[in-house]
Amino acid sequence: MSILKDKNILLGITAGIAAYKSANLVRLFIKAGANVKVVMTPASKEFVTPLTLSTLSKNPVCSTFVGESDANKDDEVWNNHVDLGLWADLFVIAPATANTMAKMANGVCDNILLAVYLSAKCPVYFAPAMDLDMYKHASTKKSFEKLTSYGNKMIPAGTGELASGLVGEGRMAEPEDILSFIEKDILDQLPLQGKRILITAGPTHEAIDPVRFIGNHSSGKMGFEIAKAASNLGAEVILVSGPTHQTLISNLVTVKSVVSAEDMYNEVHKHFKTSDIAILSAAVADYKPTVVATHKIKKKDSTFTIELEKTKDILKSLGEIKKNQFLVGFALETDNELEHAKGKLKSKNLDLIVLNSLQDKGAGFGVSTNKVTFITSANDIIENELKSKTEVAQDLMHLILKQTHA
Repeated sequence: MSILKDKNILLGITAGIAAYKSANLVRLFIKAGANVKVVMTPASKEFVTPLTLSTLSKNPVCSTFVGESDANKDDEVWNNHVDLGLWADLFVIAPATANTMAKMANGVCDNILLAVYLSAKCPVYFAPAMDLDMYKHASTKKSFEKLTSYGNKMIPAGTGELASGLVGEGRMAEPEDILSFIEKDILDQLPLQGKRILITAGPTHEAIDPVRFIGNHSSGKMGFEIAKAASNLGAEVILVSGPTHQTLISNLVTVKSVVSAEDMYNEVHKHFKTSDIAILSAAVADYKPTVVATHKIKKKDSTFTIELEKTKDILKSLGEIKKNQFLVGFALETDNELEHAKGKLKSKNLDLIVLNSLQDKGAGFGVSTNKVTFITSANDIIENELKSKTEVAQDLMHLILKQTHA
């Protein structure tokens, strides 16, 4: 999953021969999971058609302040440049010609693309494209300096064969390079960039025989949402998950699938020493059968007894060996919730514990919501209202950031 997933990207296209590459750029943004709208200068339509770009982006293309109504071709509608600027999470101008950059640098506003640029509140990226002599001209360099001084981000041009036949600097970066530049720039600014987070999720299944097991109702959704929230903040995530139907595709998340508590214990210990933060949200079985039958147990007697033994306490084992790691545990309680959670926080040497109660409606297993209380090692108690597990995960990550000063 790209960091651009669900981002609103406004692509600005100006009148350069490199505009032919913009169709592929739209395609790459869409493939990355972004929502894309296109705004063009009137002259750029000589190089690439609005029909192509609207088909690829699945949105109408704006090139003038006034357009036709979809309902009635005789009616005209105002293309609101302010709304476009507010909609965008990112504004990418590619290609950016010398003419357009000069206007951007000096506040000239004679088309809708420039009006959107002057209205945009989001980060602006521009990818210069022009011939060698134009690229090296002092006025062009001045435009580069002004635009970057305003906070805009320049995607460097490449070197290669140009439209004039010359070979040199000025060739617009390839669409794949533009995508990579933007992704890296966003990631580099995220607070957990360079951090490694270990997360556990889901239930464990403790075998009784080849077809039966002891388990619980955990869906794994909470742990997967935490992994998603952590990766959205730039962290490299190792997600150790018990059996679950949850899925997560991200180039920052590596999923390690396990079955039993013993499997999870071993996998977690493989990665803990190289982790900065560990969040153990899995519902690990407390007990397992002492003996696992090698064949299916036949139904014979009216009663059946299974001898159980304790599983290894994964959370406690990490608390005993942790050095600089920030360790987070979860506590699902049914009575004396706060006292039990505080006891676990101390006895397992945790930095933070997340308490939720099966007494709270909408919390616990098998639902998309949760109601939690965060308890820190400094004994701060932060109660939260019922929220989606997505929001709970985001709240948790923000609190960890605050606690670790990341």
